[in-house]
Parts: sequence; C-alpha cells; structure tokens
Amino acid sequence: MKRVLLALALVPATLFADDVILKSGGRVSGRIVQRTDAAVEVDVGAGTVSITMDRVERIEQKGSALDDYYDRAGRLTASDTAGWLELARWASSEGLSAQAGEAYHRVLAADPANAEANQALGNVQQGGRWVSEAESYRERGYVQFEGEWMTPAQRDALVGSRRAQTDADARQAQSEAEARSAQTQADAAEDEETDEGIPLWWGTWGPSAQPGRPAHQPARGPR
Repeated sequence: MKRVLLALALVPATLFADDVILKSGGRVSGRIVQRTDAAVEVDVGAGTVSITMDRVERIEQKGSALDDYYDRAGRLTASDTAGWLELARWASSEGLSAQAGEAYHRVLAADPANAEANQALGNVQQGGRWVSEAESYRERGYVQFEGEWMTPAQRDALVGSRRAQTDADARQAQSEAEARSAQTQADAAEDEETDEGIPLWWGTWGPSAQPGRPAHQPARGPR
C-alpha cells in the first residue's frame, strides 16, 4: 500500500475523483469502479487497487478526469476517428496514460495508417507501413539478445567471446590448482624428511659420514 500511495502522489491532482480515507490516515484517490460491503475497488489511472472495508474510515466521491474520460468515450462510435484522437490527446494531457493508449488503439482500429496514433504508441514506418519497433527490427534481420537488438553476427561474436573467456578462466583455475597441489606435495615431502631426523646436507655419504671425514672414522663428540 505504501508503494501505491507513493505512486499516487506523483500523478496530477486533476486525475483524482473519489477519495478513500483509510483508518491509518492514508488516502487512495481515483475513480471507484466497484463497491461492496467487503471491499472497494479504485481505478487510479495506472491500474486498479482493491481495499478491504475494515481499513476504510470513509469514502468521499466526486467528479474526476477519469469520470470525464469514460463519459466521453461512451458517447463515441467505433468509427469516430477524430473523436477518439481528440480524447486520446486530452487523456494524455490529464496524465491518464492507460486511457490515452486505449483511445489511440481505437483510432488505429478505424484508421491503421494514422501517423499521430502510431507514433504515440511507439510504432515506426517500415517499407511504407506502420509496424511495432520490435517487428521493424525483426524484419531487418536483427535479433534480441539480453534485452538489446543486434545482428546475428554481433550476437554470435558476443557469445563466442564470453565462451572463450570462460574457457580461459577455467584453464587458469586448473593451472593454479595444479601448482598448489604440487607445492603441497613438496611441502609434505620436506616435512616427512625432517621428521625422520635426516639432515638435508647428508647427500650420498650415508648415515655414518660427513663431508671431509672417511666413512670408517666415527664422529667424535665435543671435547
């Protein structure tokens, strides 16, 4: 509910009609589209919010831009392109984006080539006709990859570069693991040799000789 109230605070005040005052002190403003003993549903322009009646302090109903939109739309016929176009412009100026989009779609239903309605809905011209931006990219051979439109060659190059980097990282990790393993084995061998009490300088003279002393001559202790 806090997010809804924050969003409502950013919408022009002319949009609001009915106010639902909450027991918590908050307020939800819009157009009440349904009300029962259990809950009230309010169209806030960007969507519908349902509020249980046990949270409601009181409801204040009055006229609004939303009411005006639905009243005016109800008087238009499906073929009244000019009327829907005017209503779409008005709804857009009042901050009723969803209703403006609905009216522009009504215009295109009667006049698919209408430039203003197509541009308002984000369509572009492709080959002398109006298409969506996505369709325009697809017709030119683009593909969508990770939210971006690009050529298949660009996508393949990007995928190949990432795969090569992944392989290089794996080889580097394996090399480092092998180096650590070799060092661990060397350290273990050195520790084992030291634990057996064998001096590292003995080399090939054997356990009863030191450098410079014959093998048959016993070592003398300190005098």
